[in-house]
Amino acid sequence: MAIDTGDTAWIMVSAALVMLMTPGVGLFYGGLVRSKSVVSMISLSILAISLASIQWVLVGYSLSFGSDVMGLIGGLDFILLRNVGMSEAPLAGTVPHLAYMMFQLVFAAVTLAILTSAVAERIKLSSFLVLSILWTTLVYDPLAHWVWAGGWLASLGALDFAGGTVVHISSGFSALAIALVIGKRVGFDTYVLEPHNIPMAMIGAALLWFGWFGFNAGSALTAGGLAASAFVVTNTSAAAGALAWLLGSWVRGKPSALGMVSGAIAGLVAITPAAGYVDTMSALLIGAFAGLVCYSALLFRVSIGLDESLDAWAVHGVGGLWGALATGIFANPAVNSYAGLIHGNPGQFTAQIVAALASVAYSFVVSYLLARLVDATLGLRVTEDEEYVGLDIAVHGEKAYA
Repeated sequence: MAIDTGDTAWIMVSAALVMLMTPGVGLFYGGLVRSKSVVSMISLSILAISLASIQWVLVGYSLSFGSDVMGLIGGLDFILLRNVGMSEAPLAGTVPHLAYMMFQLVFAAVTLAILTSAVAERIKLSSFLVLSILWTTLVYDPLAHWVWAGGWLASLGALDFAGGTVVHISSGFSALAIALVIGKRVGFDTYVLEPHNIPMAMIGAALLWFGWFGFNAGSALTAGGLAASAFVVTNTSAAAGALAWLLGSWVRGKPSALGMVSGAIAGLVAITPAAGYVDTMSALLIGAFAGLVCYSALLFRVSIGLDESLDAWAVHGVGGLWGALATGIFANPAVNSYAGLIHGNPGQFTAQIVAALASVAYSFVVSYLLARLVDATLGLRVTEDEEYVGLDIAVHGEKAYA
């Protein structure tokens, strides 16, 4: 296929939009932590871009999108970006290979940034560096290959348009595993650890909503009708999720502004795997249910005293799980060539169940083992005194506020 300039322009713009999501995660998370660790929290997201960028061009892209090895991992065809140039990308023939590689790079970066939820306000910087490289190589890269590059889940027929399993289930359930290893923040059971700047968190969420159009509509890989459909269902699901969480919090007391933007993110997460396969009315249902189920997951997390600090598990893990299953329910052949359960294809729903459960189990178990390994060798946590002072001063020697 010949390179198409319109498709190329769209995928490069989409990559830039997705890149913006990573500092968006930093601002969202930065607003949710205490003022003494906001610089640290935003820094972890910028660090995620840097680490993922280098890992991806050295080996990550090849492990994810290289030639299939037993359905489990990519080969070394593209190591050090060998054979990745300006000619057509193997999986996106109308755009240059380098553009496709870059588009996939920013997905890896934002996934790593989401994972920082689990370690907020208490991780050693050196340990984060090591854990990030191990996690991206041993969790993210294999899952990307399984789903998007001819791995065993793709062969099974599982659908994931833009990352419900690869990005959201993986980061959410990995965050849960790592949180269990690193333990609670000091004072978690004694004090109310309130967000220090809700407007900052809301701005971060708005940047995520904006960038998500590149995330989902860009995954069409062409500037055409499918991209337009994905664009519309992305916005619809986000809006439905925002309203559902807002109403849910209102029923329990006050209509939460932070809950509203969290619901929007939940809706965006849930529509991600389905964005290229469902129509607008299905997206409304997917987003509304995501807002409610993710809010319920947050309440459950709080009730059991688990300090998965910024709720990557409740929003990304649970939302991604619902989205993967919803794809198997609502996939509409009028949108794309795939039919789900309500359109007479229970086999698609079965494939989605297998993909979702496999992604949950793999990401949780491997992340737990990696966190244990880093904790046993380097130690995951800063000292209690450093945590009390705050990571901005203790780690960076800088602070956000005078």
